[in-house]
Amino acid sequence: MTTIADIRIPDSALAREATELVRDAASPLLFDHSRRVFLFGALQGRRRALEFDPELLYVGAMFHDLGLTERYRDATQRFEIDGADEAREFLHAHGIADDRAELVWTAIALHTTPEIPTRMAPEIALVTAGVELDVLGIGYRDLSDEQRAAVVAAHPRPDFKKRILAAFTDGIAHRPGSTFGNVKADVLERFTPGYVRPNFVEIIESSQWPE
Repeated sequence: MTTIADIRIPDSALAREATELVRDAASPLLFDHSRRVFLFGALQGRRRALEFDPELLYVGAMFHDLGLTERYRDATQRFEIDGADEAREFLHAHGIADDRAELVWTAIALHTTPEIPTRMAPEIALVTAGVELDVLGIGYRDLSDEQRAAVVAAHPRPDFKKRILAAFTDGIAHRPGSTFGNVKADVLERFTPGYVRPNFVEIIESSQWPE
């Protein structure tokens, strides 16, 4: 069993299959990011004294960006739902009960939605915590320099800021409408020529209602 920063990577048959599925479908960039999300989420869970299922957290972390990959991205729906749907199907195929699979679905579906996941089950909160730490640096100082260094040594992040933004753009540029009300609209606004962000107020004012 692999241990990184004193966190054990789940080693069940289910976890190993999840690892191989994501390794096969995703770029090394997204694979390493997803592993860091699990490790950072688990470290935050330990720091917060939360009781969580490591296997469910692992699947949530590993599948959370699967919707950015060419194999699993949909033409219209939000990329978060792509990954959430695949994770639920994967868990059902391995005999995981509906309520446990729904935890993982929700964790992935909400991982770009600020604040709400923190009020939900630990597995949901900790996928978001891992994403926020690795991508946004939220909670960076919650972990020690040694913990962060151990995680990054195992799963390096060279030029990560630039490369993850490119991966976001590649995964959603073909479905710009799916970013309405979503932080990923910021990505398209910066990197996709001609993209115009939908405006919530303008949608209300221009609706077919007379007043």
